[in-house]
Amino acid sequence: MSGPSLRRRRRRPRDPEATMTLVAHLTELRNRVAKALLALALGTVAGFLWYDHGLLTFLSEPYCSLPADLRFQGDENCRLVVLDVFGGVLLRLKIGLIAGAVLSSPFWLWQLWAFITPGLKRNEKRYAVTFVAVSTLLFSLGAVLAYVTLYKGLELLLQLAGDEVAFQLTAPDYLGFVISLLVAFGLSFELPLIAVALNLVGVLSHAALARSRRWIFFLTIVFAAFVTPTQDPFTMLAMALPMVLLFELAIQIARVVDKRRARRDAIEHFHGLSDDEASPLDATPTPLDAAPTPPDRLLAGDAAPADGPGARSR
Repeated sequence: MSGPSLRRRRRRPRDPEATMTLVAHLTELRNRVAKALLALALGTVAGFLWYDHGLLTFLSEPYCSLPADLRFQGDENCRLVVLDVFGGVLLRLKIGLIAGAVLSSPFWLWQLWAFITPGLKRNEKRYAVTFVAVSTLLFSLGAVLAYVTLYKGLELLLQLAGDEVAFQLTAPDYLGFVISLLVAFGLSFELPLIAVALNLVGVLSHAALARSRRWIFFLTIVFAAFVTPTQDPFTMLAMALPMVLLFELAIQIARVVDKRRARRDAIEHFHGLSDDEASPLDATPTPLDAAPTPPDRLLAGDAAPADGPGARSR
């Protein structure tokens, strides 16, 4: 036989029910994780190279934009301080790893969804690409909002030390603070999306969300107070207010989804009735004495008169 025909015979037939053994699941998981780690490694290399070409300047800009009296007076070039020999290398690796995780997030999120998707229904698979795109967008919006509010938060915190104090921040402390703030805002904006996902799979209903609306808003403010690294009211409100709006949007989306689901279930139940099964529209028939026959129908002979069946023999 020729080479192509042998390859065609050796190829395994597709399983129409998408059933896999445990070994096959573990093999697929290993391959997905390997691809995700490869994408993370390439993103880390890109972040490591990007460190000296604008990334460090971008992260240091909120601190360098502060008034000069809040920074160390001898630091005219606004340089961050490193106090140990290996601090610079470890700092660059840390920033490169985080930047690589963000840059490669669409790819490793897709690998995660590709592993989960075979276990989902066909109508649930359609949401995979949408959720990856929306989650990436929400994380980016949260990080951008954190970066915009970072200047005001830093200025407020540094002013609390008094007029006689000038700050010269170390690079690990400052950059760790900035990254933690960006990640906290980005992940917080994902919580309303999780509520929508739970509603789409039928775990969380609109009625439950609507009943818990006040508690959700209250816990959102408490969550923002604990999660924000600055702990100042300005940054807390900057996180809490958009989250409240996103949760309200999630509740409205759940309302629309539940209405469509109820309408679809009613239609499927009606069309799924057998020929011997009564329609739900006829489940409560009207009594005869409550619905008398009109006189015109009696004259036309469409119904029997009240004196009994013997009158039909006219």
